[in-house]
Amino acid sequence: MDDERKWKDNLYLEFARIGTCLSSPKRLELIDLLSQGPKSVEQLSKSTGMSVANVSQHLQTLHDSKLVRFHKKGNYVIYEVAELSIADFMVGLHRLGEKQLTTIQQLKAEVFQDHANITPIALDELKKKERGQVLLLDVRPEDEYQAGHLPGAVSVPVDDLKTKLATLPTDKEIVVYCRGPYCIKSAQAVEILKVNGFHASRIEEGVHEWKRHFEQSSPSPLEELQ
Repeated sequence: MDDERKWKDNLYLEFARIGTCLSSPKRLELIDLLSQGPKSVEQLSKSTGMSVANVSQHLQTLHDSKLVRFHKKGNYVIYEVAELSIADFMVGLHRLGEKQLTTIQQLKAEVFQDHANITPIALDELKKKERGQVLLLDVRPEDEYQAGHLPGAVSVPVDDLKTKLATLPTDKEIVVYCRGPYCIKSAQAVEILKVNGFHASRIEEGVHEWKRHFEQSSPSPLEELQ
């Protein structure tokens, strides 16, 4: 019995290493950003408002827990999540947090209050739309689109949208997505599109949320939309 108790103590000690690593809000944000695609320390510093030194320190902690890995590209150090299951874990954490904590629900409502007239459509509703009548628009930065996107999606970063309107079809519904349920870029893009006469809507989900929702689907609804 003592041996079994020692074994379990050691087991949960190892699990706690990851829990301790994830106890930092900044490290959670870094994992969320890296789940969208590889990024340099400098890019992460700009996105999070942290100094390069602080970002590097947090990344080292994440690396020690084997949650991220890195490689060098010229003079830059590029980080990414160690494997895609970490991105899936973050999707689960978001859903659990929003379900259990009303504060998260309130914060989400607060950031989208200026876009309350834009009701997201459900993924199952999007799946039912006629093939060829929908254009998926990815408004994340180009490097994130290149790292992974919904099949058939077109990349137009939200900061470039106003100058790229002429390249978008007027005879299709444009469905916008960004980094996930806490990314306001999709709502901002829909506002721009609607003001300019496009039929536009958005989904809350990003690439990883979509994958989780439809992981049991066959064939993939992504293929149906192409």
